[in-house]
Amino acid sequence: MRRHEIADGKWDRIKDLLPGKRSDPGRTAVDNRLFVNAVIWIARTGSPWRDLPERFGKWNSVFQRFNR
Repeated sequence: MRRHEIADGKWDRIKDLLPGKRSDPGRTAVDNRLFVNAVIWIARTGSPWRDLPERFGKWNSVFQRFNR
């Protein structure tokens, strides 16, 4: 586990509450945990969205999902 990422136990508690489960149609939320980790990274570092590391995907896509 990297810094600023959700622990396995906490992830297990919330994973079923997020939209975009595997059973949902379409390509929504390919990786919910990656999205949650990106939001945690932004919250804990205080960095602007444009500085989101590439490992989380395109910063604007992550921001648009967060904004929705």
